[in-house]
Amino acid sequence: MLSFLSHPTLSDCRRLFLRNYEVLINIGVHEFEKKGEQRVLINVDLFIPLAESTPKEDHLVEVVDYDFMRDTIARRMAQGHIHLQETLCDDVARAMLAHPKVRAVRVSTEKPDVYPDCQSVGVEVFHTKA
Repeated sequence: MLSFLSHPTLSDCRRLFLRNYEVLINIGVHEFEKKGEQRVLINVDLFIPLAESTPKEDHLVEVVDYDFMRDTIARRMAQGHIHLQETLCDDVARAMLAHPKVRAVRVSTEKPDVYPDCQSVGVEVFHTKA
């Protein structure tokens, strides 16, 4: 899904990212998954127009703060159990895209401890504002 990098509406954007944010979350559809937390890695890319993210006075209020990504994820996690990674991705992407400066978002989640014979299983979404 790397084609989002060449999306024509993003050519004037800066990409802000959060990589491998490790959280413990209650996620899964199986009974054993509902009894405890699992390790999930979350990755986010925000695409913000340069006109909205190029500081003129070197002040944090002129850009999108990285804390926005972490806080948004924490708020979603605080809502309780999630059955599907797809739901988590969609919820996080929708909340990120609600920020007035964000034009597009990519969110992926990975569960690294599901199978012993692979690195992880996951889901990824990409959305732009209409």
